[in-house]
Amino acid sequence: MAETPSVIRLFGLVTDSIVDGPGLRTAIFAQGCPRRCEGCHNPESWAFGTGTDMTVQDLFWRVKKNPLVRGLTLSGGEPMMQPEPLYLIAKAAKEKGMNVWCYTGFTLEELLRENRADRMRLLSAVDVLVDGPFRSHERSLDLLYRGSKNQRLIDMPATLKGGTIRLYAPPEW
Repeated sequence: MAETPSVIRLFGLVTDSIVDGPGLRTAIFAQGCPRRCEGCHNPESWAFGTGTDMTVQDLFWRVKKNPLVRGLTLSGGEPMMQPEPLYLIAKAAKEKGMNVWCYTGFTLEELLRENRADRMRLLSAVDVLVDGPFRSHERSLDLLYRGSKNQRLIDMPATLKGGTIRLYAPPEW
């Protein structure tokens, strides 16, 4: 696992994604996941001892390199296993006017219940949280930006402000 908050252990990076949230985005795939969901899209990202270390500064340089990219997506593996460096990247992206999405196998209720400062800080920098484990028996290709029916698109600013879960309503096409 990455040793300092300024370093992240990566599974991968996609600098021109159109499937990990709305618009052209950069998707960061963190290395390491304890959940091991059956049917996971990235099972190679589960191991904690593999992947590539990259500094937050170098990674963010890659994120902002393409001027057409308007969004950042944090995925994995499990982003909540490396919340500090991902918070720094999300914060920098927001300062550049990007929207930030995060996919996690944890439910928001689990994250709120544990109330870990580092994970709460990351959640505070996220616009949309796609929460919940992938469940292969609930898989559907008809779902927007999620893999299984149990997963939710959560509007994090509205949720944190109002104290109740508010779902993200995608713009009409």
